[in-house]
Amino acid sequence: MALVRFSNIGLRYSTGAEVLHDINFELEAGSFHFLTGPSGAGKTSLMKLLYVGQKPTRGTISMLGRELATVPRKALPELRRQIGVVFQDFRLLNHLSAFDNVALPLRVGGLSEKDIKKNVTELLGWVGLGEKMASRPPTLSGGEQQRIAIARAIINRPKLLLADEPTGNIDESIGIKLLTLFEELNKHGTTVVIATHNETLVKRFPHAQMHLENGMLDVRPKKQMKAA
Repeated sequence: MALVRFSNIGLRYSTGAEVLHDINFELEAGSFHFLTGPSGAGKTSLMKLLYVGQKPTRGTISMLGRELATVPRKALPELRRQIGVVFQDFRLLNHLSAFDNVALPLRVGGLSEKDIKKNVTELLGWVGLGEKMASRPPTLSGGEQQRIAIARAIINRPKLLLADEPTGNIDESIGIKLLTLFEELNKHGTTVVIATHNETLVKRFPHAQMHLENGMLDVRPKKQMKAA
């Protein structure tokens, strides 16, 4: 079953040239894709379309069983709550603790404080930050901040998780740990798309690739692991 379907999508900003041309692909529920391509290829624009932060200039997008062009504006927040996003710049709230940053989506959704405490505590423990729950982002390392951003993105158990360069500002060993966390989430049913320039990680984790170049998309299947 296709969780996401892009059909003949084109995108231009204002009156400029198209930055995405005739984009066609489907993301099956429970799939894992890397989004690759050189700088300026259109990866950020495609990610904006995926997290419903931008409308296409032409074509149709089906997301979570609904055609976006027919979704009323008042229904978009509920749709977006089923999509977790890890931004490259983290977008954490520096005046809030790690716990409160991760708890924010649950509070917006109206969950009880008892359930919030249980869920956030368990998840921060799972990402290795159980002892940093009271810490504020400026006191934490880049890798720790990234894990808070990931925890916040997945606390609602999204059907679709999007991560924009999640390993861009951290060392390789932490990057490998983060990719392993994404894989664990994927095993529990979440569809994952990771935009990255990191060829080492792409080769180490042989998932399917969506490769963008000059605004055009080439979908490459999952690589087969070589026998030991």
